[in-house]
Amino acid sequence: MPRLLVGSGDEKKGRRVKLIARTRLPLLLFFIATFLAAQTVDLRQSAIALEQQGKLAESEQAWRGLLKSHPSDPEPYAHLGLLEARQEHYKEAIPFYRKALALKPNMPGLRLNLALALFKAGDLKAAVPELNLLYKNAPPKSPEAMRYAILLGMAHYGLSQYVEAAPFLKTAADADPQNLPIRLALAHSYLWSKQYSRVLDVYHEILNLDPDSAEADMLAGEALDEMSDTSGAIEMFRKAVKAKPSEPNVHFGLGYLLWSQKQYAEAIPEFQAELANDPNHAQSLLYIADAKIQMNQPEDAAQLLEKSVKLDPSMGLAHLDLGILAASDGHNDDALREFLTAEKLTPNDVNVHWRLGRLYRAMGRKEEAKAELDKASTITRSADQELYKKISGGQAKPPAQAPSSSSTPDK
Repeated sequence: MPRLLVGSGDEKKGRRVKLIARTRLPLLLFFIATFLAAQTVDLRQSAIALEQQGKLAESEQAWRGLLKSHPSDPEPYAHLGLLEARQEHYKEAIPFYRKALALKPNMPGLRLNLALALFKAGDLKAAVPELNLLYKNAPPKSPEAMRYAILLGMAHYGLSQYVEAAPFLKTAADADPQNLPIRLALAHSYLWSKQYSRVLDVYHEILNLDPDSAEADMLAGEALDEMSDTSGAIEMFRKAVKAKPSEPNVHFGLGYLLWSQKQYAEAIPEFQAELANDPNHAQSLLYIADAKIQMNQPEDAAQLLEKSVKLDPSMGLAHLDLGILAASDGHNDDALREFLTAEKLTPNDVNVHWRLGRLYRAMGRKEEAKAELDKASTITRSADQELYKKISGGQAKPPAQAPSSSSTPDK
């Protein structure tokens, strides 16, 4: 019986070549992968070395090259963000950090770098949630937690969220008894969130660190003024003036307190001293003029008021006083214009409505006069109710007799 042929010699050779090719393919792929991995390692090490040498442009180029071949690797994004941050390009760093964080949320130091970039770029609102997460995950009272507390406190402070800022700043201040700037920020936060007694507590802590702190004296003075201790507030501002007469607004603050007590002759030199420190201090110009009007010495008041309005047109009192001067000279149209401007700027000022009512009545505009004088009466009655509430500590009670619309207010 003849033997069956499995195949010709060429066929056997072809099958042998295919078998060899299949055998070598995994090995070839292994060598290619090894080669590419080695290239990746070399490129990464080169990028890091260039970064450490301060060759930022070359390092950036290396990281971008690595990113092209490994688009899902968070490390190049993180380092590209770091390179931007080192050049103070914080807004440019943020997208890189966010991309890296999306790829690897638990990369060490990444969330802090993002939070710092947001903070330094001025995006405090976006920085707060990142810092909150860092603060909650940090060990209590650890150096990291204290760092995040300071950043959170200052972020809320920068957003004018003083109620939220105060607890973080208090935590930071307690952890660092020698930190004067933190205590000053804390005192400001307490003042602007109307926690006046706490301002005074921090004030004493500040004095232990800096007995001649004019800023602390001013803060305590403002708190005492808000607590209706005007004499105590004046004493604090006098102390601040003595400690540092060049401190911005220190003379103005003292002058204003004296002005509020109708001590106009004493107030004027303080406003003038503030102008010596800052010739363009619009409020000092305004209150000198107003004090002179109150003292029936209006000779140069108009000039001072005009200058103050040019520096800051948003001060209702300046327009009110310009209206008073115009009305006293019989310039009713000019007075009306100024009073209406003052009304827009300070709609709850009883003096503005009272002056407008008087002016309308003098111009024969009876209905408008009545409307303005009624507004003045309503505002006065509301103020009286608030005063009764403070005195009684309970619900406000209406006064026995509301002031009449012809009553003369302070001005």
